[in-house]
Amino acid sequence: MHAQGEPHEQAKFAGPMPATDDEIREKYLERAIRELNTFTRELQGCALCPRGELMPVLGSGHPQADIFLLKYAPLRSEVEEGVAFYGRSGNALVKSLRRLGIDPLAVYGTLCVKCPVADASLADPGCVARVVEEIAIVSPRIVVAMGHEALATLNELDIPLSRTVEGTPGELQQLTPSIDALYVPNIDEALDEEDSKRAFWAAFKTLGDWYADLPPY
Repeated sequence: MHAQGEPHEQAKFAGPMPATDDEIREKYLERAIRELNTFTRELQGCALCPRGELMPVLGSGHPQADIFLLKYAPLRSEVEEGVAFYGRSGNALVKSLRRLGIDPLAVYGTLCVKCPVADASLADPGCVARVVEEIAIVSPRIVVAMGHEALATLNELDIPLSRTVEGTPGELQQLTPSIDALYVPNIDEALDEEDSKRAFWAAFKTLGDWYADLPPY
């Protein structure tokens, strides 16, 4: 309180106003975008794999996705466009995600073998190991390994505090203390044969329950 006629003191501020949650999220997103752009440039300039004049197949999706889809190697359609999950498998995944009530914008997809080499075994181990960097940038809440080759690669990666993920389709597991894991059949092998489609869906639908249980923050 001030006595009548006394001058009012100016308000004193201890420092800048604290950032809001939206501003903090925006800054994290901006950082992830910058880091993925740098990752992309380094990948395109990498000469470890014998890919000739062809460009590597890049990951696609939200830079801070909750869900990280991991497939082993690209199909022809992905090589032609230079984007992971382009074509029939991508369309099938979008339909599956929507059926499960999962926003496709909450998903990021990439490949273990990003270079279009004649034989995936020719991919340089140092190139494949860059998936670790990709996971660190996106910081997902779950990694979905698609197919036994992707699962084997995931288990071989040097991910800090990681545990071995078992090849049990549809079973939620823990990859690290902060990242869950789910193994499902390879989507590329589940497009034409009815039993394969059913096997993929039986495992993949676990992701819907997982997503529904996420805290709203």
